[in-house]
Amino acid sequence: MSLKEKITEDMKSAMRAKEKEELSVLRMVKSSITKQEKDGGEELTDEDVIKLLKTLVKQRRDSAEQYSKGGRPELADAELAEIDVIDNYLPAAATPEEIKEAVESAIAESGAESMKDMGKVMKLALAGLEGKNADGKAVSDEVRSKLA
Repeated sequence: MSLKEKITEDMKSAMRAKEKEELSVLRMVKSSITKQEKDGGEELTDEDVIKLLKTLVKQRRDSAEQYSKGGRPELADAELAEIDVIDNYLPAAATPEEIKEAVESAIAESGAESMKDMGKVMKLALAGLEGKNADGKAVSDEVRSKLA
């Protein structure tokens, strides 16, 4: 079963169980997938759906941060709840140890010595973490700490 089919099935289950919050998020995800397919003119693969889900999570994380700064914790909590639902469809997140390992091997492979080489290191580190749900900010922070 593809990821898109799983989302559709879970949407039906949420309807039957009358889980309004989950249903709302799944409808939004399904809508984003459909829009992306229409814009691109072809059906999305599971990898494409995962990229889209990561984008949606990043948008929600940014919104939650802005709501928190703006003194609207109830809206931030709603965004975080949406992230929890979307996270169920993403691969397991990379652990801090895996990120550290990938960054160290990327530094060794590229021969990086200063912050000027951060772009090369980031590219290699993210390539080494392909298939894992690695947060770019966490990878960036690790690279900065190693190259500083």
